[in-house]
Amino acid sequence: MLIADDHSLVRHGLAAIINMEEDTAVVGEAGDGEEAVTLWRELKPDVVLMDLRMPKVEGVEAIKRIRAEDPHAGIIVLTTFDHDEDIYAGLRAGAKAYLLKDVEPEELFRCIRAVHSGEAYLQSKVAVRLAQRVHDESLTGREEQILKLLAEGKSNRAIGQALFITESTVKSHLKSLFVKLDVTSRAEAVALAARRGLVKF
Repeated sequence: MLIADDHSLVRHGLAAIINMEEDTAVVGEAGDGEEAVTLWRELKPDVVLMDLRMPKVEGVEAIKRIRAEDPHAGIIVLTTFDHDEDIYAGLRAGAKAYLLKDVEPEELFRCIRAVHSGEAYLQSKVAVRLAQRVHDESLTGREEQILKLLAEGKSNRAIGQALFITESTVKSHLKSLFVKLDVTSRAEAVALAARRGLVKF
């Protein structure tokens, strides 16, 4: 197994836990995404534990590079980032599993063994986030535009001017948006969208 994480304490801690199991062993540790790809080529590990935010090359790009060379590579994202956009990006890049760093050791090993067997694995709280993203994808392109302008603090009139639509049309879209996001105010809509990674500040 290869561990890719820019925090040495995390790498060493994971390695110590993994090496205690009879059927798992760490063969390499990488401190950034570029090193992760290089070590993967050299060591060809059965499973890679990949963080998302790393120097030089980020986790998603490292996953893409590895999967381009081996479509069957067993990659597990292990990160603190639980925005649905991060989850979606990691899985779309080719990771077979997605775990958060608060995962219990028992579940970590279940995931490692599943991926080693060629199966996909999602931590339950991650699955909930991903399901929420599917729900959010029911937003229309216009609703997404309005949500982003809302996050910029624009009024209904300013949103209408920016999108060349009437103020009443903006209000109609906002009503639909609030229903889909299950919120009751502009501030709540923006806060929820920010938590889910739908808008960036």
